[in-house]
Amino acid sequence: MTTGTVQLHRVLRAPPERVYRAFLEPDAMAKWLPPYGYTCQVEHMDAKEGGTFRMSFRSFGSGNSHSFGGEYLDLVPGEKIRYTDRFDDPDLPGEMITTVLLRQVTCGTDLDITQEGVPSAIPVEMCHLGWQESLAQLAKLVEAETSE
Repeated sequence: MTTGTVQLHRVLRAPPERVYRAFLEPDAMAKWLPPYGYTCQVEHMDAKEGGTFRMSFRSFGSGNSHSFGGEYLDLVPGEKIRYTDRFDDPDLPGEMITTVLLRQVTCGTDLDITQEGVPSAIPVEMCHLGWQESLAQLAKLVEAETSE
């Protein structure tokens, strides 16, 4: 079975600690992770090494949803997040591994993401597009300056 790999890079105008939190707080994940046209329900999130998470995305247009979950492999505050992902759908078999690297730069955070093991049923370019949409929403969340 062939799998794909997606690599993304982005610089965010926010400190690494804030970006790191956005990957590990359920309410934040539900806000930025689903691509355009989807909602997210975080069912479970135990953000520690060896901890697990479970969530689902629902298409707002069709109402169809898909669930997935995984395990946190490495968590280094403000620097690194590595986790597994597995879809519930038997047509999307296998396990993906996502590595998120954060590095402090003069204007905020240099963010590198690699997702390996993308099921062959998902075109890599569609996965890449979904991540681009998610990262645009992440930027809006972490770069916003609020007065509260």
